[in-house]
Amino acid sequence: MARRLRSVDLGFVRTAPLRLVFAAEASAAPAVVYRALAEEVDGWPGWFTAVTAARSTGSGAGREIRLRGGTVFHETIVAKEPGERYAYRVDETNAPALQALLEEWQLTPTATGTRVQWTFAADGPAAFRFVLRLGRPALGRAFRDAVHNLDERLAAASA
Repeated sequence: MARRLRSVDLGFVRTAPLRLVFAAEASAAPAVVYRALAEEVDGWPGWFTAVTAARSTGSGAGREIRLRGGTVFHETIVAKEPGERYAYRVDETNAPALQALLEEWQLTPTATGTRVQWTFAADGPAAFRFVLRLGRPALGRAFRDAVHNLDERLAAASA
């Protein structure tokens, strides 16, 4: 059964009790990476393997994300800065123990493309935060694989 999470603002990305930050390089330009993140939401399952379905909601103000294992997130977009930042807050989910979640994707131009930084900012009981910290390596691997897959997808589309 879905339940409402605590509503947090963009500042939560800096103040959350649990912050996991990962970075990877993509050869595509920031504007191209941003478009794939923020404007082509339905394409996420094609490059982020944990995502089984994704769609925009509320005329682009939100998203519905479905993950492997059956987790569902109903999200509100809290930052859309083309070529720079895309962030969303989870408002409702069926994930147990989660009390608040905000994810931010920051894009920084590099000499060869884009530095993609993903911040996973969450809150929940101490045991939940402990388990997520243990899962940090797996989340990092999933993120790096996703950026790699996205980069390959973008390169193939531009060829």
